[in-house]
Amino acid sequence: MADTHNVLLIMCDQLRWDHLGCYGHPYLKTRHIDALAARGVRFDNAFVSSGVCGPSRMSYYTGRTMSSHGTNWNRVPLSIGEMTLGEYLRLNGRSLALAGKTHVMADANGMERLEIARQSELGKRLCTGPFDELDRYDGHHDPGKESGYPAFLREHGYVSDRPWSDFAISVEDDRGAVHSGWKMRNVRWPARVADPHSETAYMTNQAIRYIEEQGDTPWALHLSYVKPHWPYVAPRPYHDLYSLDQCSPLARKPAELDNAHPVVEAYRTQEDCVNFAREEVSNTVRPVYQGLIQQIDDHLGQLWDTLARLGCWEDTLIVFTADHGDFLGDHWLGEKSCSTIPCNACR
Repeated sequence: MADTHNVLLIMCDQLRWDHLGCYGHPYLKTRHIDALAARGVRFDNAFVSSGVCGPSRMSYYTGRTMSSHGTNWNRVPLSIGEMTLGEYLRLNGRSLALAGKTHVMADANGMERLEIARQSELGKRLCTGPFDELDRYDGHHDPGKESGYPAFLREHGYVSDRPWSDFAISVEDDRGAVHSGWKMRNVRWPARVADPHSETAYMTNQAIRYIEEQGDTPWALHLSYVKPHWPYVAPRPYHDLYSLDQCSPLARKPAELDNAHPVVEAYRTQEDCVNFAREEVSNTVRPVYQGLIQQIDDHLGQLWDTLARLGCWEDTLIVFTADHGDFLGDHWLGEKSCSTIPCNACR
């Protein structure tokens, strides 16, 4: 730690710990993530404080449990009284840049009570976490003005008022017909954007650009991917890179449905679980989910090459993690709201 010059915190959204080569997946070729794990410390028994994006991320950013920081669901503001990683770094003369997702919501009531204007320097910092937002994109909805991704798509020929909806998470079938990627039956077809124009590629490039611009100045960066979270839409060649027989078998037994815990039984009535309980759904999604992970690993290879070229490997603390996992039909469950185990590999 005494030799640490830079800090890189990488987080994936909804990445299962067992879907990496370094954790034993027999087919996923996550060689860049695996190389990071081989160089450092791998955590084999790590737990998140919540299986929901927002609460889990606030725990990462504050170092406190969900019951302590109070953000108990998505879009619940983080209290103005909570100290975050960005603030701790700022107190020590460093800033924490962001490329990607945070789910941080401003505590508007707290700021109003303390008469802190949102447009003031302090107010702007409190509204962001405080991260220095290079490009914020929380995913799963059309990006707003905080992200340059829509403009980037239009610049590369994806002309639309809503290019994310119309191209990034829409697919095209073998006959050229367009379908919504929100419907999981459609994810067997490729996204309407090429890999270099995908969400994963775009945010990786934002991180690379920022690191290159720092020169010899110490930096701290949070690179936060929105994948492999749903909608499970992948560009070529990742949409069909893996076949079903290269996926781990479903971990579930009919006996699990008998005398289930009331909370689990109630959760199984949710739409996500009802759908993923059908093998046709899990069989369609699981190969594409693996493709999205492979895409992240491939683009992290470009980031690793940048760090090596700039001589940053030896003096950069790198932490790779996920905010939570994804059931993908295991135990007759879908999504993640009862899920607690992420994957963690750090150096």
